[in-house]
Amino acid sequence: MNDSPTSHAEDQALVDAVLNGSPGAFERLVRDYQKLCWHVIQRMVGHVEDTRDLCQETFLRVHQYLHQYRNESALKSWIAQVAYSVAKRHLERKRIPLAEPGADADGLSPLDRVSDDFDIETASIDDQLASQLHAAIDRLPPLQRTILTLYHLDELPIGDIAKVTGLAEGTIKSHLFRSRKQLRDALNQHLGVAA
Repeated sequence: MNDSPTSHAEDQALVDAVLNGSPGAFERLVRDYQKLCWHVIQRMVGHVEDTRDLCQETFLRVHQYLHQYRNESALKSWIAQVAYSVAKRHLERKRIPLAEPGADADGLSPLDRVSDDFDIETASIDDQLASQLHAAIDRLPPLQRTILTLYHLDELPIGDIAKVTGLAEGTIKSHLFRSRKQLRDALNQHLGVAA
């Protein structure tokens, strides 16, 4: 998660190489960012076949619109934004809601605004617990699954997630808080711990 000038310079060098048609440059870009693309789309749509197709569509769009990349943020964030957009359109076409019904940034309770120190990695030490954790993540609405994945697995900062999703940073924090609470409640229920 290094946003130093060197990483932006490396991003721009890779983009320039692709745009100039350098042999192997686009393949390198795909190889470097296919895991990120898969995480974003799989968490959004939840179906392997759809994810595979949508990842291909994402990289076609990346290739088609790479000339629009301005190096204002990390290439990682720009590609995640393209993947998110492709997955979001897919869900809209299938009329699958992106978030829980009635969940919006303006109707948050004070509890929703409190930060949470739930540590996802510590919770997944035990294999059975990890299995329960993944199942609980899969039950989250697509938007919450995606934000959680971008933040914890892809280690994107909240500001970059806001750029990717088009949501306000406070809304991202709220989704993270609610997601962690739901996961904690699901794991506590599995362990038989009173909430």
